[in-house]
Amino acid sequence: MGQTTRGIVILGSTGSIGTSVLDVVDRTDGRFRVVALAAGSNTRLLAAQVRKYRPALVSVAHARDAGAIRGLAKGWRMKVVHGPEGAAEAARAEGADIVVSAITGMSGFGPTLEAVKAGRRVALANKESMVVGGAVLKTEAARSGAVIVPVDSEHSGVFQCLGGEKRGHVRKVILTASGGPFLKTPLRELARKTLEEALRHPRWVMGRKVTVDSATMMNKGLELIEARWLFDLQASELDVLIHPQSAVHALVEMKDGSVLAQLSATDMRLPIQYALTWPERLDSGLPALDLAAIGRLEFRRVDERRFPLFGLARRALEAGASLPVALNAANEAAVAAFLAKRIVFGGIARVVGEVMDGHRARPADSVEAIIDIDTEARREARRHIPQRSK
Repeated sequence: MGQTTRGIVILGSTGSIGTSVLDVVDRTDGRFRVVALAAGSNTRLLAAQVRKYRPALVSVAHARDAGAIRGLAKGWRMKVVHGPEGAAEAARAEGADIVVSAITGMSGFGPTLEAVKAGRRVALANKESMVVGGAVLKTEAARSGAVIVPVDSEHSGVFQCLGGEKRGHVRKVILTASGGPFLKTPLRELARKTLEEALRHPRWVMGRKVTVDSATMMNKGLELIEARWLFDLQASELDVLIHPQSAVHALVEMKDGSVLAQLSATDMRLPIQYALTWPERLDSGLPALDLAAIGRLEFRRVDERRFPLFGLARRALEAGASLPVALNAANEAAVAAFLAKRIVFGGIARVVGEVMDGHRARPADSVEAIIDIDTEARREARRHIPQRSK
């Protein structure tokens, strides 16, 4: 029998994850057919993707770009939509077996939820969806039969380690972190680190927002909250170790004292391919991990004086309810201000801490509640952000 071609939707097709997904599609020799693409403002790259993959549906961020993209379709039928509603339509596109959720930030939650409701396999790269709406997504997945497979290298590592293991045998799940660009920076110098310095990640090439989150280690805090929902864990069963070599992506400590680990080269195409082909494993054509060349593997605990945002995320994980939603909203607002050079690096933690300290905790068990909490936290964050450049 010949191989089955599976329909794939990529939400965030022009970002670093989206372009890596398309590279995997090219490498897997006809196993996947691009059904729909959703992108933001990088219409030049999106246009090239549309010409090459000829999707039936394309979503753009703004109505003004829809006409230009629509004009590219010659010889095939293509529908072009826009805005949040367009991304949601792409997420439930007809003919899709797999939806890759790679839109950055809270804006990825709605389309991810639509994909889950449609019963698709969701290859999840948008950690914020699980952070703000883990309970809602899990409930809808149970109802629709959707399967959520993680794309982040750390969660993919956990997913692989847990394959075939009984949940009751697991004592602790440990994610690893590179430590970002400021792992060895003197503490007294951290608060005024520049945007350009924060964007120089030593290991990964990512979008600007995610790269800043790596510099503050908020990304790892968000990943802890995501792991709580992905793997049905409690805060006490989750931990992070800094591992500068980025060869070990996750460890799972079992009740008998054994520790399982997942290692691979630092290339996002590996966990992406696994999320698309699971439970199969295909030759990726990528270089294997060379442990002899690495020489040694180092691990250390997270210093919350250096990474106060990680401590705030841990606090949100332990409190639950609406606090993770407020944490994420405040962080998105603060990082946007840092990217616009309206606050200094140390101001990100200050803004997030102020919002969390003033937050009124309540359930976040519906889409409406999540949106209300998110809106309130962003409004509060703006109160602590100067309106003009520093």
